[in-house]
Amino acid sequence: MTLLKQFLFLSRTPWRSSASRAQQLAARLRGGEVLFFEPARGDRQAHKEPGRQVRPNVTVYTLPPARPLPEGAQLLQRRQAKRQAEFIQRAALRHGFREPVLWTTRPDQVHLLDHLSFRGLVYDCDADWSQLPPQWEGDLAAAADVVFAASPGLVDRLSPCNANIALLPNGVNFPMFSRAGGEVPPELRDVRGPVLGWVGAIDAGLDLAPVEYAAGEHPEWTFVLLGRVRDNPRLGYLEDLGNVRLLGRRPSVEVPDYVGRFDVCLDLRRQDRSFSDIIPRRIYEYLSTGKPIVTYLLPDQVEEFPDVIYGAHSLTEYCRLCERALAEDPTWVGPRRRDYGAAAAWSNRALVVQRILGTIGLF
Repeated sequence: MTLLKQFLFLSRTPWRSSASRAQQLAARLRGGEVLFFEPARGDRQAHKEPGRQVRPNVTVYTLPPARPLPEGAQLLQRRQAKRQAEFIQRAALRHGFREPVLWTTRPDQVHLLDHLSFRGLVYDCDADWSQLPPQWEGDLAAAADVVFAASPGLVDRLSPCNANIALLPNGVNFPMFSRAGGEVPPELRDVRGPVLGWVGAIDAGLDLAPVEYAAGEHPEWTFVLLGRVRDNPRLGYLEDLGNVRLLGRRPSVEVPDYVGRFDVCLDLRRQDRSFSDIIPRRIYEYLSTGKPIVTYLLPDQVEEFPDVIYGAHSLTEYCRLCERALAEDPTWVGPRRRDYGAAAAWSNRALVVQRILGTIGLF
């Protein structure tokens, strides 16, 4: 009988319907059994609940509450880490785990290493953790048997800590976003002209100026913004425009139907964060549809997928490229976009992980 490979996943986000990178990879490790530990939720007693089997190979546990601690609070850090590690060890023993691989996702999980038993360590970095003490990430990366990094910039930053580092970009649920002929959502059934849409959070840091400018220039276009709406200084102006629809957040299974109605997919930039070369999953979702994509670039930003994405550096150029995207021949570049999306499928990303872990004896 073939024994399942055993993994302890320490996630930086809760298990949710809009699947995180850790969820996508954990669910696709063929021949692997995963205990997935999510951070404490609002319910401070959630860690007392039994594990939830969310996939045939994945059981989710909620960790005991942990509060953020400063770098110098070493005694409190050790106590807190020991408490969480004991919880993880008990769950692992209940499931018969003996020599699991520990999968970490954020630098402060380094404090758990001295209190856990594992035969291999993975650090999967998909974010800039510059707000945390750099020694934490350096120590975690140095201790890892392999480091996965979501962008070339992260590879460059972490490579001094570990020579065994691999580029693993974000991915996409390709079958979900590549399907054609989905049902048009009720909110969009009355729209007759072109639809240009964005998928993602709409908060104070999102630069909405390109949408506001293009919507004013083209009242015959409909702009659909799909995502959780928070405070943004431009929301009032957008709401005064008759051709902008703020539809709020939708369940992840419904998002492809909305994107399927878009004639152009919009990518916007953030004003509250320094530039990152991490390609968001949204781009891969857009690519999987084959539809035109227009992005708003920072001054020195290197264009990603320049052969299939229209990149603008000004409001007028953004509007002009939207016009060009609407006039595009869909048979010309659409298939190439879908090829990029297919290559980024989470199933392919998981195969890369399995191959690399196999070469170092961890799978």
